[in-house]
Amino acid sequence: MSNRGGKQENSSRLIGQGKFGEPTKVMPIPQSHTATVRNFLEVLQQKKVKADYDAITEETVDEFFIPAINEQLTWLPLFSTKVAAGFPSPADDHVEKSLDVSKFLIDHAASTFFVTIKGESMIDVGLLPGDKAVVDRSRTPTIGDIVLAVVDREFTIKILDYGANKMPRLMPANSSGVYRPIYIRPDTQFEIFGVVTGSFRRFK
Repeated sequence: MSNRGGKQENSSRLIGQGKFGEPTKVMPIPQSHTATVRNFLEVLQQKKVKADYDAITEETVDEFFIPAINEQLTWLPLFSTKVAAGFPSPADDHVEKSLDVSKFLIDHAASTFFVTIKGESMIDVGLLPGDKAVVDRSRTPTIGDIVLAVVDREFTIKILDYGANKMPRLMPANSSGVYRPIYIRPDTQFEIFGVVTGSFRRFK
């Protein structure tokens, strides 16, 4: 008799530890339809994962903009004094130097772009809905950086971190507890698109 084939003792996978996170069963499928069924299950699983994300977080990226850098720099007065209200006179002795906004916000023009923040998952780090975030693709992301990431073809801005299993996770910055971390699984389509280096907003 052959020792091959059949169910091996203690060889079964733990319930809930497989790809689908739940028990599975064997069923006969026509060989010609195997690929179709497999593709259907993969699409179904991707939709389930995306639904989980949508339930715990909201999109944090709305629009992308390429910065228009003028060759003629615009230098404006930079005051060293901190003012609670009002505006100091340009003739004030505290005018120490001038500042060009583009040079202040942008380190590497060729690899920098802006995105519009949508949602409130990052308000604790000062990223509010409607703000323009400055994203630099040339920077190497490190733990604690605010990053623009692509998770299963969806853009989001979160804080880069690692979980206990050494897999990346994306942390929100909202103390309300409404938003939960996004955990990156081995089968997740994941890419860090750039590091957020700053932001700006208009009040009027």
